[in-house]
Amino acid sequence: MNAKAEKVIKALKSRNFDAYYFDDCEDAAQKIISLVPKEHQVSWGGSKTLTELGIQEKLAAAGYNLLDRDKAASPEERLEIMRRALLCDTYLTGTNAISEDGWLVNIDGNGNRAAAMIYGPKQVIIAAGINKVAKNHKDALCRARNIAAPLNIKRFPNLQPPCSKNGKCADCLSPDTICSFFVSTRFCKPAGRIKIVLIGKTLGF
Repeated sequence: MNAKAEKVIKALKSRNFDAYYFDDCEDAAQKIISLVPKEHQVSWGGSKTLTELGIQEKLAAAGYNLLDRDKAASPEERLEIMRRALLCDTYLTGTNAISEDGWLVNIDGNGNRAAAMIYGPKQVIIAAGINKVAKNHKDALCRARNIAAPLNIKRFPNLQPPCSKNGKCADCLSPDTICSFFVSTRFCKPAGRIKIVLIGKTLGF
């Protein structure tokens, strides 16, 4: 474990998060799967990191009960699946940033991902590449606004806030903004509900 990862894992544990570190993506993916009881209903928020790790495919292949909004037949059904995900057993997601002293920082457009992280699902499992680590809470927020959000908006070509054109946060009030909710998580309660798998690779935004 490199020095930065060791520092982050120690800080996260001091804040009641369960935290794990892996150099290898496949080892990290297997750990994530192992943390999900087979009887759990599972859902997730939009996360390039989860996609890069192949988590959804691994869960499907293993026969888990999945709430997958991308399988919805209509916008109305998609919204209903997203609502039901707030009461699933295990919720999987990424994070926009982690400070070296153990804060999680996330920006959300609709609020479903942030809401599930805060309350609802029995457990939340977060996968994060080492690139998500920032020096402190201020830098973590800066990373979320100026790196994660401008890259994330590229997934939605129909949305055109200022950052989609110049890659910089303009603190905009555009109807197309995906920066509606800013959530900083400084402590995990109840203890261990949020589990973080940190990976020594560049993953996600």
